[in-house]
Amino acid sequence: MVYGNVYPGRLTSRNAGTGIAETGIWSEACLITRLPILDAHNTVHGYELLSRGGFDSPLAAETEPAGKEQAPGQASGHSQTESLVRLTRGLLVFISRTANSLVANSVIDLPANRTVIQLAAGSKPTPELVQSCRMLKEAGYGLALEDYSGNSEVLTGFADYIKVDLAANDVAARKELLVKAKTTSAKLVAKNVDSQEQFRQVRAEGFDLFEGYYFSRPQSQKDHRIPGNKLVHLEILELIQNDPYDLHRLSQLVSCNPSLTFRLLRLVNSPICAVRQEVTSIQSALLLVGQDVFRRVASVAIVSDLNAEQPAEVLRMALVRSRFCELAASLCDLSQAEQYLIGMVSLFPAMLDIRMDELVQMLPLRQPASDALQGKEIVEGALLRWMMAIERGDWTACDAVVATYGLKQTALKRHYNEAITWAETSLTSMA
Repeated sequence: MVYGNVYPGRLTSRNAGTGIAETGIWSEACLITRLPILDAHNTVHGYELLSRGGFDSPLAAETEPAGKEQAPGQASGHSQTESLVRLTRGLLVFISRTANSLVANSVIDLPANRTVIQLAAGSKPTPELVQSCRMLKEAGYGLALEDYSGNSEVLTGFADYIKVDLAANDVAARKELLVKAKTTSAKLVAKNVDSQEQFRQVRAEGFDLFEGYYFSRPQSQKDHRIPGNKLVHLEILELIQNDPYDLHRLSQLVSCNPSLTFRLLRLVNSPICAVRQEVTSIQSALLLVGQDVFRRVASVAIVSDLNAEQPAEVLRMALVRSRFCELAASLCDLSQAEQYLIGMVSLFPAMLDIRMDELVQMLPLRQPASDALQGKEIVEGALLRWMMAIERGDWTACDAVVATYGLKQTALKRHYNEAITWAETSLTSMA
């Protein structure tokens, strides 16, 4: 079956004005990030991709000759597809489209069985839009209705997901919407879940999936005492910031924690360190990989252990932030080691269920690093602010950091992409 430019298993994006197919994701004008959608057990179900300007716009600079048509099944936009699939870890991809773009078939190249097209629930169900939805469903794509208001009976029949915005609907309004939505087989997604309290509330109401960064925030805002076994992790973290650090004391502390020792040796023997001989002790690990690499690997093992009781996505975010801040540090003439630490510690409050202002008093941080972690707008916090902005899809905030410090958006995007790849490699090495 062929439907316009849509073939089963793939969607293509074409610039109607030039006839040029657009591919890739890291063009100068394009910023793309991912927002996790989690289930009731805090496991990632899929990622919504957020793009500056939306996915109705051309995405990138790689092109093919104008007027060249593609046959069904012919390879197209491999760099774009591979980049987006890597960004979403091969899980479901949720992308928003307008009704007009669906009717025009101007959509991007992603696998049908892993792609969910999001459509505003308030879209007018014209015959053309209904036909487009029917064809997309037959081709294997999923369909989600965004900002559901209960008045989309025609389109609801096609929906695999129904998304309700918590910011626009109180408890009473949600109760009415859930009654209507549960007459369908669609999964119910609570959108803009911003706190642990909200998560517990909407989970109890009957929602299936949850979108928002509630999981990356402390559960309690009250004073909280860190357990003694986790305080040892902070002591190790403090120790490895010294240059040189006390190897004997480090070995003692790590050896007292079998889980940490295991994680650390797994990482040292993994591809991220590329050691040619098996490493069986902390001392030999340091001698073989050197202090800088060991410091990074040890901190990954520490943060993995600290996050053992929290959603895995918190650890993933911490690794991406820390590696990004380290890679981009030279753009701001900052210390790579300190920026790496800032990126990682930024998610310790979620891991340890403690407020940041309490946490920074326990760590060996310079005052500028402490200030950066508490949100003060200083250069030491610039990279973390850019990273947190892109996580939210706040392009204005990204641009503000770039303008304030004279940075290059393309360089930041490249380091962001590299950080995601490194984080996934690190997580795979510990699996």
